Formats: sequence, structure tokens, C-alpha cells
Amino acid sequence: MKTVTLHVNGQAHSAAAEGRCSLADHLREGLGLTGTHLGCEHGVCGACTVQLDGAPVRSCITIATACEGRAVHTIEGFDDDPVMGRLRAAFTAEHALQCGYCTPGMLITARDIVLRLPCADEARVRLELAGNLCRCTGYRGIVRAILRVLAERAPQPVPAAVAG
Repeated sequence: MKTVTLHVNGQAHSAAAEGRCSLADHLREGLGLTGTHLGCEHGVCGACTVQLDGAPVRSCITIATACEGRAVHTIEGFDDDPVMGRLRAAFTAEHALQCGYCTPGMLITARDIVLRLPCADEARVRLELAGNLCRCTGYRGIVRAILRVLAERAPQPVPAAVAG
């Protein structure tokens, strides 16, 4: 066992972890942050997606001890994030969730898309979501929700001055 110190959702946390313990298991069992879901445990489904040093990662295939001193954001850490707030509202409005199991990982990925690709079109959004599996929705609502937030954030054209 090794003590691992991570900066999780803005706070330092130290907890013991075995050398083979995944970041997902460490977050769920060591820190009680159960919003990070486990699906395939092979890095394929995206349910376990968290943000590590600002980038989405599959926490089920990331070793906790390798993250010593790094910044981790789980779904619980985005409560006051304005982009995440818009995404949550859009997911609700567009019926982008059913069972909700994939939703935490999907939201973290969606936030990355919105911030990294402000001009993404539907094809690009679908490509970016390829690593997040949803067995319930068919993705239409998820894609619409992300496109809605992208459209809300797009710079609005300045109206031409009206001749008077």
C-alpha cells in the first residue's frame, strides 16, 4: 500500500492505494466519490471518465499511484461550473439521458467538447463522443444537447447600424 495524494475537486486528499488500484476504484472506494461509474473496466465505454489535469481520461485504466500530486475533477466537482450547468440543463431539455449510468462520463466529455471545439458541428460532436457508450438514448438527445450549448456560447453577430 502507498499513500496517494491527489487534488480532487479542488481539495487535497490522501488515501492508501495498492499499486494496481485504478483511479476509478480509488475515487469510489478510497474517497467515496461514487459519481464516477464503472462499466467495462477496459477503457472502452467512457462511464468512468474524469478530468485529470484538465483533460478527460478513463479512470478505470489509469493507475491511482501514477496520479500522485495531480488534479482530478470528478462529476461531483463541477457543481458550480457554468458550462456544466448549461450542459445539465440542455441534457434535461433534450431528453439526453434515460438510465443515467453513462451520464457523468458523458457530461465530462461534453464539457471538453464545448470548451475545446467551440465550432464543432454534429459530425464532429459524434466523433468526439465515440468513446462514450450509451445503451439507452441512441445519442440523438445527447448530440442535440451539446449542439445547443455550443450554439448558446457562439458569438452573436453585432447588428449593423441602422441608417437614420
